[in-house]
Amino acid sequence: MTEDPFAPGASTQKREARERAIELLYEAEVRGISISDVLSSQVIAPAQLVEDLVRGVSEDIEGIDAEIDAYLNDDWSLDRLGMLDLWILRIGIYELLSGAVPVAVAINEAVELGNLFGATDESGKFINGVLGSAAREIGN
Repeated sequence: MTEDPFAPGASTQKREARERAIELLYEAEVRGISISDVLSSQVIAPAQLVEDLVRGVSEDIEGIDAEIDAYLNDDWSLDRLGMLDLWILRIGIYELLSGAVPVAVAINEAVELGNLFGATDESGKFINGVLGSAAREIGN
């Protein structure tokens, strides 16, 4: 049985899953451990969507980073991005590439995460620009 996207709380649960995924990906990077180790160290197992996002992003990190890099203007590079902004972009690109959610949803959710967790007050706008450019090229 598939989940009803219009069921009460469905979008809230997905947003919370994205937030948790960012936290876990960030934790793995800061601690210098694998995402498998981070997932196995959780006292309460993450929801399936959280695990799917985390594993999906981490399994294709090089391809996702190449996509992000392709849409950064000449003044920016991956190593210049704030760590959380980069993880938000990675989740956004992953969702665009996977086609699991509509393009507008993937971009809007990433922008909201950028506004919430971003390195600067402009993070949401920056993320919107990068993902908007990617979405036009990816064509989902």
